Amino acid sequence: MEEIFGRGGLIAHAHPDYEYRPGQIQMAEAVLRAFEERRHLVVEAGTGTGKTLAYLVPAIAAATARGTRVVISTGTKNLQEQLMEKDIPFLQRVLPKKFTAAYMKGRNNYACLNRIKKAETMPVLDNFDDVDYFDEVRHWARDSPTGDRAELTDLPENLSFWRHIDARSEICFGQKCPDYDPCFITRMRQRATDADIVIVNHHLFFADLALRGGEYGQVIPDYSAVIFDEAHQIEDVAAEYFGSQVSSYMIDDLLRDSQNLPITDVSANRELTKSAARIVRFGEQFWAGLATHDGRGEEGRYPILPGTFAHKAKTGEIEATAVGQSYLSLDGALHRMETTLDALKEQPPEVENIVRRIREVRFHLEFIVAGDDRRYVYWLERRGRGTFLRASPIDVSTLLQDKLFERVETVVLTSATLASAGNFNFVRERLGLPDKTDELVAPSGYDYERQAVLYLPPRMPEPRSSQWADEAAVEVTELLRVSRGRAFVLSTSLSGMRALYERVAPKIDYPCFVQGSASKAGLLEKFRATPNAVLFATASFWQGVDVRGEQLSCVIIDKLPFAVPSDPIIAARQRFIEEQGGSSFYEFSVPQAIISLKQGLGRLIRSATDRGVLAVLDPRLRTQSYGKLFLKSLPPCRVTSDLAEVARFFHQKSGAVSPKSKVKLPA
Repeated sequence: MEEIFGRGGLIAHAHPDYEYRPGQIQMAEAVLRAFEERRHLVVEAGTGTGKTLAYLVPAIAAATARGTRVVISTGTKNLQEQLMEKDIPFLQRVLPKKFTAAYMKGRNNYACLNRIKKAETMPVLDNFDDVDYFDEVRHWARDSPTGDRAELTDLPENLSFWRHIDARSEICFGQKCPDYDPCFITRMRQRATDADIVIVNHHLFFADLALRGGEYGQVIPDYSAVIFDEAHQIEDVAAEYFGSQVSSYMIDDLLRDSQNLPITDVSANRELTKSAARIVRFGEQFWAGLATHDGRGEEGRYPILPGTFAHKAKTGEIEATAVGQSYLSLDGALHRMETTLDALKEQPPEVENIVRRIREVRFHLEFIVAGDDRRYVYWLERRGRGTFLRASPIDVSTLLQDKLFERVETVVLTSATLASAGNFNFVRERLGLPDKTDELVAPSGYDYERQAVLYLPPRMPEPRSSQWADEAAVEVTELLRVSRGRAFVLSTSLSGMRALYERVAPKIDYPCFVQGSASKAGLLEKFRATPNAVLFATASFWQGVDVRGEQLSCVIIDKLPFAVPSDPIIAARQRFIEEQGGSSFYEFSVPQAIISLKQGLGRLIRSATDRGVLAVLDPRLRTQSYGKLFLKSLPPCRVTSDLAEVARFFHQKSGAVSPKSKVKLPA
């Protein structure tokens, strides 16, 4: 590793921005040792460690030496693309041993050739403006080497018809498809099968892990080791794919596809038409009944409460509620369509596909409506015009032990934020890591004591106080004047973000942007291009956002980022810990919030030359005993409650004054 990463190593000679990083070498050695000894490893590698190359080089060495495949799973598609377009090509040029790499995304990122052909004669366009877009996509698919929609850079991000032509698994005919050989999914799998390194994202990895050994097989080719980058996200992603889900969109798609089946039997078609009409009627009653049952029809995530579908009558018998009756009627109509299709003697692939999808919908609906497995939390989500019913495992640790850690030789988990209060107990417990898992906190390449200041206001009311919003706005306004804009103002809720934006933006002379006014990518581009800009945002800007240089010199966080206790999954996890005799606050809420806060700090210092101020307005860092755990978990930087010192820090940055100079604060 020293020969590759050291001062006279291969990377030093080849990389124009080379920096010697002891933490990078420590991490690379630990990852290599995990491969050689077939052990698991958890690594916290703070910003500036150079963790990407620190795990890529040992992974390549292990894959090429053994002739086995290593999978690297990332938290975002953006990081996937960075690995494939930047880091992998660099190492292919630098390393003496040749290796191959491929990347795989979720199937809905790829076009389906068979569905595009059918769409040419079927109504899939929601409005006339889509005609030209569809024609462009159709021509693109003929020549595209990958079929990945990321190639369509000149088209709108949200094509309304994409869901009618993508290659998601539930509509796939597999080897019975006439376009199986030229299929983009077939070609993607072949490239991955031929590769030493396969780059995926967490969603695809856990979708594949949940399918392995099941009826529909696997998507990712077999591997001997996996590396999770941004591993702090995998509990939530795993819970999503090891559960059940049914949505109103799934049933709508099922009906639309059933209406276009190539069936010539007149009586069967008549029966299908009747079944479809019943599914529409009972489906509308079912989804509407869910909205009226709990009295909440707005967007959001809500628990499915006991008694939603059935209750105990005065006679002592269990009776279906109105929404429960709608479910029974909907299930009966789906079963009727399934029976009609299943009775056809010669079934084309399209019919087999619809039958399989009906059975899946009925199975998952029954599992969620029954709601009798205490290991799961049952909840619904309203998003746009759709309603999603879900059942998620409360604790994924046992599932991960069984399906991942006991079956794969080496699993490496890494992120800039995995440790809490100086240890990995939280992530070990949540993910079910074996006792023999190795640990490493790789030192960052940044000098936080020189580069960063943590500002804690001397006087702030408690976050639940009626004075909170006004006092927070005063602090933010003063901080932005001192920093001359150049800041992220990050809130733990949309309502908090809007309140700060409305109070602060009119009082400062700097350009202000607010989340929701444009796409995330568009807002970041505007922020980078606008001098002295201020961005007001929430959780989606707490991680995976990279703004280097003076353009981002201050990150202001309104409150400690505790997970919302009303969220059904969070509430279920907390309740599960309490039922086991633990403290959900200290074993779950505090460690999770610490990791989130560290993510926020990670937006500030992105290079060895960056300097800036992190301000946390929440007084609980000082007033509550658990505040010490947060402070202990942050990188060792200067802490102050003096706004004048913050101002001096910014003036030092520009070289205007000496460290001991007094600076007059803005009025």
